[in-house]
Amino acid sequence: MAKVTYIAFTGAETVIDVPDGVSLMEGALQNGIAGIDGDCGGNAACATCHVYVEGDWLAKTGERTEAETAMLDLADGLADNSRLACQIFAGPALDGIVLRMPESQH
Repeated sequence: MAKVTYIAFTGAETVIDVPDGVSLMEGALQNGIAGIDGDCGGNAACATCHVYVEGDWLAKTGERTEAETAMLDLADGLADNSRLACQIFAGPALDGIVLRMPESQH
């Protein structure tokens, strides 16, 4: 299980435990985290789970896939640390990860 901190655009922080193997998008949806929509159900077919991965955590999330990169190109506020939360899966290596949400999801 990974302890994940979700930080809303407003600065409000919510910390939840996400079971190993569950995407950080699904963990957010199951726990009512505002700012993560997940409209496509976690198929990297939209950018409504766009997050910014804080600090050194980015290297631990793996590389973006081609599909993820294509979807992120549609997101507002794209940054070097942008990822789709549906493409990041909880596990021991991500225990303590911090994610920030953009102002809006499109």
